Amino acid sequence: MDWTEAVIYTTSEGADVVCGCLIGLNITGFVIKDSKTLDEFLDNKLSNWDYIDDDLMGLKDCETSVTIYLPTNVQGEELLTLVKDELSALKSRDTKGAFGRLEIELKSVSEDDWANNWKQYFKPLEIGKKLLIKPSWEEIPTADNDRVVVEIDPASSFGTGQHNTTQLCLENIENYISQDDKVLDLGCGSGILSIACLLLGAKSVTLVDIDENSVKIAGENLLKNNISEKSFNAYCGNIIDDEALRAKIGDGYDFICANIVSDILIAMSPYFAKFLKSGKTLVVSGVISERKQEVMGIIEKCGFALVNVKEKEGWVSAVFTKL
Repeated sequence: MDWTEAVIYTTSEGADVVCGCLIGLNITGFVIKDSKTLDEFLDNKLSNWDYIDDDLMGLKDCETSVTIYLPTNVQGEELLTLVKDELSALKSRDTKGAFGRLEIELKSVSEDDWANNWKQYFKPLEIGKKLLIKPSWEEIPTADNDRVVVEIDPASSFGTGQHNTTQLCLENIENYISQDDKVLDLGCGSGILSIACLLLGAKSVTLVDIDENSVKIAGENLLKNNISEKSFNAYCGNIIDDEALRAKIGDGYDFICANIVSDILIAMSPYFAKFLKSGKTLVVSGVISERKQEVMGIIEKCGFALVNVKEKEGWVSAVFTKL
């Protein structure tokens, strides 16, 4: 499959705003190039370095940009249209031009080139006390590692543990998953949360995502981690408006994880209790700090008690128990 590389040109101030718009569209994987970030690094007298790669120094005079990759299929085209609409709306509100030109530059990228482009950005990452997230091309000496290794490649679906929402969710999974749990992963993306659940002792996982490609890639990633096909089921669809899908997913789950965005979590909240056993655990993530009280309150009204809240750099993940 080919891909569309979409480079959005903005400013240092506008990068966060653009990323917020992308996350609102459930795009959580992006590359930010910003000369200001490099300047701050170079000015940091506490940094000890003797050599900086030429590619990094090339950022010094670059125009700030946010890059995303979209599949060249109908879903990708629809998503690109939504991105353009968001940027147009943002540009109309930016009367002072603080966010730059907000223009998109598009380029076609082959599957092999796409995967290779991402390799430079993903390195092994320790999360919590037990997990280590790594791409397949990185080797970890087993003698030096006592963590549970989750192997994830970007491939064509996002979710590598780099984003705060995923890290927070994984930390909560590590702390609250129980042996032989039956797990439901809503908005599975790359399948990283499901893999972590199974490697930490869950018995089975049901994965759901609205993107067909995510469901496919998630299944492939589970198999790469030597997880038996008998341990998981994967479905494509939207539980909010698909009653048949909800029936297929069934109930009696011990653990639900949903790393999405605030509005989708709110829309899903009436269904969480129907999937989950009483006294069992719901973990949500992808909530911005400004909407924490709103989202937490709505989920509580749907029959849940708030157990724990973790925050990191403006993002929130929470753990609930079904009453």
